[in-house]
Amino acid sequence: MTHVPTVTLNNGIEMPQLGFGVFQVPDEETTAAVGTALEAGYRSIDTAAAYGNEGGVGKALAASGLPREELFVTTKLWNADQGYDATLRAFDASLGKLGLDHVDLYLIHWPAPARDLYLDSWRAIERLVAEGRVRTAGVSNFQPAHLARLLDSSDLVPAVNQIELHPALQQRELRDLHARHSIVTEAWSPLAQGAVLEEPALREIAGRHGRSTAQVVLRWHLQLGNVVIPKSVTPARIRENIDVFGFELSAEEMAAITALDRGLRTGPDPDTLN
Repeated sequence: MTHVPTVTLNNGIEMPQLGFGVFQVPDEETTAAVGTALEAGYRSIDTAAAYGNEGGVGKALAASGLPREELFVTTKLWNADQGYDATLRAFDASLGKLGLDHVDLYLIHWPAPARDLYLDSWRAIERLVAEGRVRTAGVSNFQPAHLARLLDSSDLVPAVNQIELHPALQQRELRDLHARHSIVTEAWSPLAQGAVLEEPALREIAGRHGRSTAQVVLRWHLQLGNVVIPKSVTPARIRENIDVFGFELSAEEMAAITALDRGLRTGPDPDTLN
C-alpha cells in the first residue's frame, strides 16, 4: 500500500497531497470505486452535493472499517444552495448522505458571481467551522477577483482553492495569489480529461522513466506542490494513479511540461457559470 505525503493547510491540519475524486461516477458505482481506492492506500476522498454520489461515498467509508481520523473527506456546496440559511441546510443534507458527523474540508463549489451569494455562504461556513462540523473551509473555482473580495470580507482565509489545473491550463496568476495567502492549490481535472496524455513531450518523459504519461503528469503536480485528485473507476488505473512516489522529474522535465500551457479549459468558465 502506498504512503501518500501530506501538505499542511493554513489552519495546521494535514491533508493528503493525492486523493481520489468521484466526479461523474454514478452513485451505484461509487461505493466499489471508493472501496478500491481505500484498499490501494488513498485516504482523501473528494465528492460534492452536485455529483449525486455522497451516499455511495458514505457507504464505502462505513464498509472500509478505517478509523475516521485516518480519512480526509471533502464535499462541496452547490450553486443553487448558496446563501446563509440555504448553506446550513445543504451542509446538513450532505452530512446525512455521507453518514458522518463532520467533514474535513467543505468547499463553495463555484463562485456563481451573478447570484452574488458566496459571501453569505462563506459566513455560514464560518459558523460550521466554529461548531466543529467543518474542520477546514475552502473554495473551488474562485478567480482572483472572487478571492480578493472574500479575503476583504472575512478573517477566515480559505485553506484550499480547488481549480481546473493541468499542463495545458496552469493558472499561474491564481497560483501566485494562493502562495501569497497560504492557500493550497488543489487540481481538479489534473489530466485534462485525457487531452494532454498524447503530448510528445510527455510521452518522451514517460518512456525515460518507464511510467505512463498520466503518472508523469500527476508527478508534475506533486512536485509543484499541488494537491491532486485523479478520478477513475478502473481498478488498475486507480492503483496506477497512486503509484507516483517512486520516481522524480528533473528540473528540465518539469520545464518541458510547464511549456505545454495553452489556456485550454475542459470545464466551465468560473466567471460565467451561475
